Amino acid sequence: MANTYTQIHLQVVFAVQNRLSSIQPSWKDSLYKYITAIVQNNNHKVVIINGMPDHVHLLIGMRPVQSLSELMKQVKGDSSSWINKTNLVQNRFSWQEGFGAFSYYKNQLPRVIDYIKYQEDHHHKKSFRSEYLTMLDEAEVEYDTQYIFHDVI
Repeated sequence: MANTYTQIHLQVVFAVQNRLSSIQPSWKDSLYKYITAIVQNNNHKVVIINGMPDHVHLLIGMRPVQSLSELMKQVKGDSSSWINKTNLVQNRFSWQEGFGAFSYYKNQLPRVIDYIKYQEDHHHKKSFRSEYLTMLDEAEVEYDTQYIFHDVI
């Protein structure tokens, strides 16, 4: 697009259905590579991806060629299909409905990258739910707690 200049950096957070700890260390890197390929095939850039067994943090440089909702529908749909087709879990795998998305200026990226890179350290101190609510509060996002990622049933 001529004369279109953007710099859109988004951290997207999404959880496994019922926040089950389904993402295993033995295949999480393959999952992250698969998700990265989906994002890149849609002409966006993955800056960093990491997470925990029950959720994923994805920092992307997004081009204005697609809506974030469309991209996340594809990321979650295609990656869950891949997990199920390759029999990485015993039961049917799915992502929980919805996601959180937070925007950042370029000069904020080093802090966000470190945060995502060291997810395991953060979660020794704070639960995913607490982390997510803090992110929403810091971004001044209004929310209803009944629609926040559900706990394990």
